[in-house]
Amino acid sequence: MTDERIEGVLTGLKGRHPGQDEFMQAVEEVLVSLKPLFEKQGDEDYLGAFNVIAEPERVIKFRVQYPTFGENGAELHTTTGYRVQFNSALGPYKGGLRFHPSVSESIIKFLGFEQIFKNALTNLPIGGGKGGCVFNPKGKSDSEVRMLCENFMKGLYRHIGPDLDVPAGDIGVGGREIGYMYGEYVRLRGQPDMGVLTGKSTDFGGSKLRPEATGYGLVYITLEALKKYTHFRYLPEDRRAGVSENCFNGLKVLISGSGNVAQFAAEKVMELGGHVCSFSDSTGTISSEEGFSPDQLKELFHLKNVQRGRLSAMTVSNDLKYHPGKSVWELGLNCDVALPCATQNEIKIEGAKNLAAGGCWCLAEGANMPTTNEAVDFLKTKVDIYIPAKAANAGGVATSALEMAQNSARLFWTSEEVDEKLKGIMNNIFATAYKTAQDFDRPWDLQFGANAAGFLKVYKAYKAMGYLKF
Repeated sequence: MTDERIEGVLTGLKGRHPGQDEFMQAVEEVLVSLKPLFEKQGDEDYLGAFNVIAEPERVIKFRVQYPTFGENGAELHTTTGYRVQFNSALGPYKGGLRFHPSVSESIIKFLGFEQIFKNALTNLPIGGGKGGCVFNPKGKSDSEVRMLCENFMKGLYRHIGPDLDVPAGDIGVGGREIGYMYGEYVRLRGQPDMGVLTGKSTDFGGSKLRPEATGYGLVYITLEALKKYTHFRYLPEDRRAGVSENCFNGLKVLISGSGNVAQFAAEKVMELGGHVCSFSDSTGTISSEEGFSPDQLKELFHLKNVQRGRLSAMTVSNDLKYHPGKSVWELGLNCDVALPCATQNEIKIEGAKNLAAGGCWCLAEGANMPTTNEAVDFLKTKVDIYIPAKAANAGGVATSALEMAQNSARLFWTSEEVDEKLKGIMNNIFATAYKTAQDFDRPWDLQFGANAAGFLKVYKAYKAMGYLKF
């Protein structure tokens, strides 16, 4: 009967959201994983509540126009702006804005849906939302990016506020873009309101460590999982003593992507003694069998953050190889730990098989839904530790919520204070997912543990507010 009801809920959602494959993939992943919870629901109607939670509270669409300037003069472009205010059970809608050619209503809904449970796991008072538009910032001038940001805010500003909806950055939206959008918001409103956006520069209300937070948080939760995983059957005998405090030392780590998440995850892994063996972007992958050196990482930071260039421009050597047109997961590289930090669905079944063949025993997701459902099912039978994105990449939104707290209190915390709070949040997320899995006799099923813990928190809030009563 449970299987039939699950299929009925999924069929109904597909009917209400036709052609939205990414959104349905995210819904199905959570829905199917929660079957053990639904089977033990007793008098609670968890499955009925899921059907409510999976429907966005509000989907906002608006026209965005922006110019570009080329050899033939100015050209006016029109695109659609989105803001999906998915769930406010736990607090104001919270989630990033994505400017990327792949943006669609389906992509924004999947991201907003994931954000509900991710934000719930932080145990901070924030709901779930997401937004963005089709735009490729690569190759655009600073003026072109600014005008896109200003025109996007013209469509969005009526729908956001520090107690209603607080957007942040995502792919294609960093501190520069947040600054331009905040400036336009102030002009439109006629007054400053620091709490309306997070990811701001520390020059005007931003938080220390916000750019680093998702990457650092990814490493912190992975480290916590490694410390808890007392088996250590993959480690050499001479390294087992004392390994519980720094499990990254000497491990080979594959990282995909080369944006903020990938960069700062790599920085923290190397700080802990791990060997970072890859990065990637839309044009290819760069790899090092022995691991990137600090100087090579510094060069990558400069290339991506200052020059805004491609990895093909990195200085290659006998050890550092560039693979044009290839993803990290196509190359069959050996590793202990994989941290996918690029984009959704980057690891498909063939990539998962390559990871298993290459000795990977721990995978933690730094990007949103970077692994297809088929690949997740396969990897859970091959790796010892799998940490889903809802848990593993929550560091960014957690620090955004800390920025909201600082703005509200008119305070400014030091890097050390923010870092300590971030570690505490990530450690608590792991402990919550781990305990929830244990409570249902599913040890180390962190996918179930994270999904169930996030879902139950939202469910209890909805129930208390009477949203689930006739």
